Amino acid sequence: MKVIVLGAGLLGVTSAYFLRQQGHDVSVVDRQATPAAETSFANGGQISVSHAEPWANPSAPLKVLQWLGREDAPLLFRLRADMRQWLWGLQFLRECTPARTRRNIAQIVRLGTYSRDTLQQLRRDLRLAYDERTQGILHFYTSQKEFDGAEAPAAQMRALGCDRRVISADEAVRLEPALRHIRPQLAGATYTAEDESGDANRFARELVRRCEADGVRFLMNNTVTALRAVGGAIDHVEATDHEGRFQRLRADAYVLAMGSLSPVLARPLGIALPIYPAKGYSVTMPVKDAAMAHQVSLTDDEYKLVFSRLTTPATASSSGTDRLRIAGTAEFNGYDRDLNRVRCEAIVRRVEQLFPGAGDASQAQFWTGLRPATPSNVPLIGRSRLPNLFLNTGHGTLGWTHACGSGKSIAHIVSGLQPEVDFAFTGLRAPGGRGKALAAA
Repeated sequence: MKVIVLGAGLLGVTSAYFLRQQGHDVSVVDRQATPAAETSFANGGQISVSHAEPWANPSAPLKVLQWLGREDAPLLFRLRADMRQWLWGLQFLRECTPARTRRNIAQIVRLGTYSRDTLQQLRRDLRLAYDERTQGILHFYTSQKEFDGAEAPAAQMRALGCDRRVISADEAVRLEPALRHIRPQLAGATYTAEDESGDANRFARELVRRCEADGVRFLMNNTVTALRAVGGAIDHVEATDHEGRFQRLRADAYVLAMGSLSPVLARPLGIALPIYPAKGYSVTMPVKDAAMAHQVSLTDDEYKLVFSRLTTPATASSSGTDRLRIAGTAEFNGYDRDLNRVRCEAIVRRVEQLFPGAGDASQAQFWTGLRPATPSNVPLIGRSRLPNLFLNTGHGTLGWTHACGSGKSIAHIVSGLQPEVDFAFTGLRAPGGRGKALAAA
C-alpha cells in the first residue's frame, strides 16, 4: 500500500521505518525543515518504563490545587477561557481514582517494556548511536511522603515485569555518587536497571537516514492544513509547501502522528481526540565538573524533573560533547510556546541544589515543547472510525519511551496484522486488552 505518515517526530519516524519494513510505499510529511524538530527536539532523554505512574493519580487533585498560581509549580494549570482545557481537566480528574490509576499503569508498563525491547533490537540490528546509556534509571525522593507513595506503584510495576526496586538512600548514593551532596535529605529511591537514556533527536535523525536509504520519502517544509474525507474515508491531505503552494497528497492509508496538533486535524472529521498540549521545559548545559555530575539517569518525582547525561564521543572530525539534560514540569496553557523565565530558572536552581557546580549554567540552553497529553497518560494507537485513518499520538511525556513499540504496532495494524503487545489499542481488541472507541464530535 501507499501510506502517508503525518508528522516527522519520533512517532512519525518510527512508524515510517516499520511500515517500510512491512513492504509499504511510505511518505512522511512535516512542516519543519528537519525531522524531530519540535516535541522530540530536546526532551529528557529517558527510556523510562519505570516512569509509568500517570499524572492522573489519587494524589494529583490536591497537588494541582496547591500549585495553582505558582509560576514555578511542577504541574501548572493556567486556567483559560478554553472549553477544551476544562473538558480535558474534568477527564483528568476522572482518571485519578485508584482503580483507573492501576489500569493505566498496566497499559503504560506493557507498552513501555515492549517498546524498550524493540529499541534495543533496533539498535543491535542497525548499529545506531545516539549518546545512549544503559545504566538504568534512579528515582530519588527528598520527601518521605513521596517515597512512601512510590512503593505501591513500584510493586505493581514489578508484578507487570518492570523490575523497579525500592532501595535505601545509602544504596542510591552507592549507585550514583553524585547524590552524596544531598544524602541527608534523601528519604529513599527506586532503581530500574533495565531502563536507559539517550538523545531522542539524534536517534530520530539516524533512523531517518536509514529510512531514506530504504526508499522512504520525507516531504519537509510541508504544512498539513486539512484531511479531506469522501464517502466515509480519507480522500487526500491538503498541504502547503515552504513557498505557500497548495497541493493534494493521496495514499491508500494515513497515519496521524502530529502530536498535540492531531486533535486539530481530526476534529473536522468528527473525531474528538482527548489530547491537550502540556508545555514541557528542558535545560541543556555543558558539564563543568565531571566529579559532581551524575552518570546514571535520574528522576526527581517531587519536582517532576528528569536528568540525563548525553555524551557524544570524539571523532576524527569532532571533539565530542558532554552535556547535562534536565527536563520536565508541565504547563497547561493552550498552544502557547513562549519560554517562561521563572520556570526555566526554577529548573536551574534545582540542579544547583542537587549537583552544585556540575553544569555550566552560564551556557545553559533553554527549550520548550508541547507534549500531546491524554488525561490518562495512555496514548492513542490504532484505527480511527475512518477505515484508512490510523492514529499514533497522545504519548505525553513518554514519546521517547514508547516510540519504537508504538511505531512497530501501528505498522502491524495498518498491515492487517495483530500487534505483538497486550495493549488497549484504539479501534481494535488486543488479546487480553480492551479496544477503545473514539467519540464523534
